[in-house]
Amino acid sequence: MTASSVEVRDVTRTFRLGSEDIRALKGVSFRVEPREFVALIGRSGSGKTTLLNIMAGLDRPTSGEVYMNERRIDALSERELTLLRRRELGFIFQSFGLLPLLSAQENVELPLRIAGFGHGERVRLAKSALDLVGLTRRAHHRPYELSGGEQQRVAIARAIATEPKLILADEPTGELDSTTARAVFGLLRALGREQGFTIVTCTHDRLVMEMADRVEELADGVLMSKETQALWKHMQERERSPFEAAFVGTDRQADGDGSKGLSSLIGADTRIFAKPASLSQPAPEAAAGPAPGDIEEAQEEPDRWARPGSRE
Repeated sequence: MTASSVEVRDVTRTFRLGSEDIRALKGVSFRVEPREFVALIGRSGSGKTTLLNIMAGLDRPTSGEVYMNERRIDALSERELTLLRRRELGFIFQSFGLLPLLSAQENVELPLRIAGFGHGERVRLAKSALDLVGLTRRAHHRPYELSGGEQQRVAIARAIATEPKLILADEPTGELDSTTARAVFGLLRALGREQGFTIVTCTHDRLVMEMADRVEELADGVLMSKETQALWKHMQERERSPFEAAFVGTDRQADGDGSKGLSSLIGADTRIFAKPASLSQPAPEAAAGPAPGDIEEAQEEPDRWARPGSRE
């Protein structure tokens, strides 16, 4: 799979609301490099989703240009845009967007069927995608039988099943709790690096933003690059409390950092979110059982492990 670059050049988007013109985007220009993970932030109404839709070819700019791998996509016909979305783009939504009567595997196969893949190829790609997100054993469960994190992992599998060059995600963790959201984003980042696709996502989660390679902020349709980069540099360099550091990890460049973090403190091992052979780090040696010294210590101090009130 070859990652895609995407670039918007002086893009504006104006909507007509009654007799009033609403300018959602005002001369936005920025570029995302192949294999880069970029987070778009901003308040509601700042233009994030509008920009994402234009990058996806779901909407057209009022003025300006949009390029994917140096190919101008805002000038393509509807048929050409449809083929582009089916083969080169993957989409992840806040509400998961899974069909309730289909199993996880059938949901993943659906865009493959629409894209014209044959039955055998659909099954192979769907199983491969579910394996990458750690859901092989849940392939035949329907969405209501899955947790929120598992449903979003099915949505990720559906997005990557067609082996796209670019993943666009609109608030993909908005309906998940904080720990699951970070685990899902950690999985998405690891998959992007291993499978080689570019990711652009909208998010409000500041700790999740720290997983991104770069953050761009929109405010009232204007890109606030310089101010955001200064804030971002400050966030990256500031000293974190041990509690916060557990969420983010100390090495942002290491893949599969779900093996560490706050989730391990509360009993949720995020290593299950990744394919063990390729995305996860080897399990800690302690997982194999207590060390001999620990056993001896427990034998020497039996009262230490006794239930309260049971000591004589």
